[in-house]
Amino acid sequence: MYNRRFPFHHTPASGKRLDFIRIMIAIIAEKPSVGQDIARVVGATEKMDGYITGNGYMVTWALGHLVSLALPGTYGYTRTTAEDLPMIPEPFRLVPRQIRTDRGMVTDIAAGKQLKIIDEVFSKCDSIIVATDAGREGELIFRWIYSYLGYTKPFRRLWISSLTDEAIREGMANLREGSGYDSLYAAADSRAKADWLVGMNASRALATASGSANNSIGRVQTPTLAMICARFKENRNFVSTPYWQLHIALKKDDVHRQFFHPEDFRDKNGAEAAYRRITSDSVVTINKVERKTVFQQAPLLYDLTALQKDCNIHHDLSADKTLSIAQSLYEKKLVSYPRTGSRYIPGDVMAHVPALLEKVITMPWFREYGRTFDLSGLNTRSVDATKVTDHHALIVTGVVPEGLSEAEAVVYEMIAGRMLEAFSPRCEKESLKMECVCEGMDFRSQSAVIVNPGWRAVFSRKEDREKDEPEGNGGTAVFAEGEEIPVMGYGLAQKKTLPDPFTRKRPCSPPWRTAVRKSLTDRHGKR
Repeated sequence: MYNRRFPFHHTPASGKRLDFIRIMIAIIAEKPSVGQDIARVVGATEKMDGYITGNGYMVTWALGHLVSLALPGTYGYTRTTAEDLPMIPEPFRLVPRQIRTDRGMVTDIAAGKQLKIIDEVFSKCDSIIVATDAGREGELIFRWIYSYLGYTKPFRRLWISSLTDEAIREGMANLREGSGYDSLYAAADSRAKADWLVGMNASRALATASGSANNSIGRVQTPTLAMICARFKENRNFVSTPYWQLHIALKKDDVHRQFFHPEDFRDKNGAEAAYRRITSDSVVTINKVERKTVFQQAPLLYDLTALQKDCNIHHDLSADKTLSIAQSLYEKKLVSYPRTGSRYIPGDVMAHVPALLEKVITMPWFREYGRTFDLSGLNTRSVDATKVTDHHALIVTGVVPEGLSEAEAVVYEMIAGRMLEAFSPRCEKESLKMECVCEGMDFRSQSAVIVNPGWRAVFSRKEDREKDEPEGNGGTAVFAEGEEIPVMGYGLAQKKTLPDPFTRKRPCSPPWRTAVRKSLTDRHGKR
């Protein structure tokens, strides 16, 4: 039998020497850099052209999508005519990656060369370990190569959420059966074929109808463009309308507070009539004072979508740029797998979080916050194994970041900072709501004072402010129920409705609430 410790020969009881060929295992990664990391961990050190070998392993890599679905011409669809539609290949064919040149679409030389190397590696090995990115696209990259080269050898899956040496070793010790990811491959394969069917057929149909070949329709791009156009038309066709807001000001000791009529007036005459009911002799009766403690929950950890959204809001990074940077940080072993749709982590990952946070709070960005951060009572809102999909939420790995570009440092800071926020205490606020009656009309004032900022102290962003924390100075005076207070001032402000902005920097109130102020009348108590 094969003996891993003595793999080359065995002498049986008969005394005759039997020679054995050492069993080799192929490992295929998605990129050369990842392949080199895995090779180092498994002890493969001999570098060859397109692969690394040693210690019973041959580690090779793809260069992204080396194999793709063939273009229409491969199936005989050479004309852009209605008679050729719909184009439905049966079956679909796989071809080496194509690139556009002056001579049309040709096989990418680099892709063709690496496919030959992978074929050579697979042919010399008894089994395969799939180490492409642990996600839908990574699975598709391998399966299409495997299918195109015509292999049936068994393969197992290296499923890891980070590229640290520890994660790779643990993943190699717990390889999973490749068949367990058949559904993941089916989803990716179906999506790719749907993109082909919709894109190729619809684009040619539009070209036939319009007489222009410079048209492109896609399963994703076209609905997205339609949403953008609809939003543009809505904004362009928006008709602004005026409205009026009535307020009074009350004073106690040396401080004041503004109260607003709960309803905005859409009619100028009605607004002015209400305004005229108030005089400098008016007296207000406080009929309700309500205090309560409220909490603003810490945000969940990042998934890819949430990271892309916040990077755009705070740093003007596009979704594609954010993904590219996050992938780079992943390959540098600084963060976990970025293409995740989960904002939760399981309990076993949570066990490592305190040690990771200890490192985070020593970073220059968070050193000041770290002085008061309590590691003994972490918020566990983001811990729920039942809500973890293929990969858990984005977290840092504990590897010290070095030599990062400015953009990489920004995204890394966002991910590390979100970890601090997610495991920090809730923001505690004291909410104060007061109501009064003036000349038979109701007025209200609502505000909140932060008692303990909790997670909001990590970045101290104004975007985290809630609607009960107005940006303006509404005053700080506090009154008691039943008090009768003379009106210090009153005013009527004209505003106008504005359309929703094309993009939003933070959650907005309804569009008609977002307004440009224009003073109509304001007496006795100007702000």
